[in-house]
Amino acid sequence: MAEEFRGKVAIVTGGGAGIGLAAARKLAQEGTSVVICSDREDQSGQAADGLREENLEVMGMRGDVTSSTDMKELVDVAVETYGGVDVLVNSAGVQRYGTVADTEESVWDEVLGVNLKGIYLASRHAIPAMRERGGGAIVNVSSVQAIASQRGVAAYTASKGGINALTRAMATDHAEENIRVNAVCPGSVDTPMLRWAADLFRGEGTVEATVEDWGRMHPLGRVARPEEVAEVICFLASPKASFVTGADYRVDGGLLAALGVSLPE
Repeated sequence: MAEEFRGKVAIVTGGGAGIGLAAARKLAQEGTSVVICSDREDQSGQAADGLREENLEVMGMRGDVTSSTDMKELVDVAVETYGGVDVLVNSAGVQRYGTVADTEESVWDEVLGVNLKGIYLASRHAIPAMRERGGGAIVNVSSVQAIASQRGVAAYTASKGGINALTRAMATDHAEENIRVNAVCPGSVDTPMLRWAADLFRGEGTVEATVEDWGRMHPLGRVARPEEVAEVICFLASPKASFVTGADYRVDGGLLAALGVSLPE
């Protein structure tokens, strides 16, 4: 795939850790120049330094996806440094727990701001730059919880459902400009965010045991590695997916294929 990405420029929000970092690495390995951002300058800097140690063309910067000013600067830096923008991976996200009855308004706004508004803002500034290049590809990191929900994640599920709907709208709006827009919907992925959640709910157990328990809920019997999601992101960003737009791809180890009931032994 390297020839297909040679000379291309990608932006990855949430690129300092987890799925975003894995996507940045994979795209850079395929020959893309990558600009990653995180709302933590230390995290984006360390991630970029680590990737450069692998002889990859990556730069990092601080960027808050809820800030239009930051997202404009992110795109401007990519254009000024590498000449344009061809790929945008919207991977920044937060997880919070609660029903609509017990979720504080500030928490609701935080989750929808990062997870959904962040995609709007990054895309709003990246799409004009893609037009200048004759097209591009946007991949939004959604979740299986855009399709089915567990209990106690009202804001998170709402944000992810919004991502899938926004993906379809963007794909329809920008198809004539040769800008494709797709989403990936992972199940449980072994990221810092998942381990943060596992620590919240581990009870008397360990984080590792909790992650393993959650993995057993997937038919494949484990949680995903970030690199496995990154492979699908890279495919959707590539010319190999040239006739794919407006789609959401499940990368969930069969989680949504299985019913929650089973026959007795």
